Amino acid sequence: MKKTILLAMALATVSSASAQGSVTGAGASFPFPLYSKMFAEYKGDTGVTVNYQSVGSGAGQKQITERTVDFAGSDNPMSDEAMKAAPGKLLHVPTAIGAVVPSYNLPGVTTPLKFTGKVLADIYLGKIKTWNDKAITALNPGVSIPPLPITVARRSDGSGTTFVFSDYLSKVSTEWKSKVGTGNSLNWPVGTGARGNDGVAGVVKSTPGAIGYVELVYAKQNKLPFG
Repeated sequence: MKKTILLAMALATVSSASAQGSVTGAGASFPFPLYSKMFAEYKGDTGVTVNYQSVGSGAGQKQITERTVDFAGSDNPMSDEAMKAAPGKLLHVPTAIGAVVPSYNLPGVTTPLKFTGKVLADIYLGKIKTWNDKAITALNPGVSIPPLPITVARRSDGSGTTFVFSDYLSKVSTEWKSKVGTGNSLNWPVGTGARGNDGVAGVVKSTPGAIGYVELVYAKQNKLPFG
């Protein structure tokens, strides 16, 4: 699952703030590792400080609409209606492309597991409850998968990563589309909620049997296997 990261910018505000030596932003946790590096390099080159708070795409969209930040990071674009309702003109600027992966914690399993979209949808619907379910073992012949219960980790905040993941599940599972659908915030059938990609990765890392959807860098930084 790939997605383009966007900045929603209030252009006049950004010009004024940068002239004063600082710019303030908030939003998606998905690109935060990249933004941290970019903004540090930018300060070294220009002396301008960019303060970015990783609070989720939904919160970022809210803050840019309320004009409490100069720019917002979001994994999904704001709707035309939301753009029109904003007190000033907003502009979407693509900044990066990243991947959403299903990351998991299965002690003793060293072979990367394979999933299908339907299997992922059924896990997040609560229909597949254990790791040795035949739907998973059939996709991974020769892999010894323990009979651990599956702990589903998902976002508790308004999240563009959730939007992308749920949009994918809606495309591969008619049941998911009809029962849950696509959005930044969802009425989840099952799962343990956590804030941000880092929060979901933390739940997976600390919980044997857990699975969660995260941006690829978070899986790698936490040394978590991913499907």
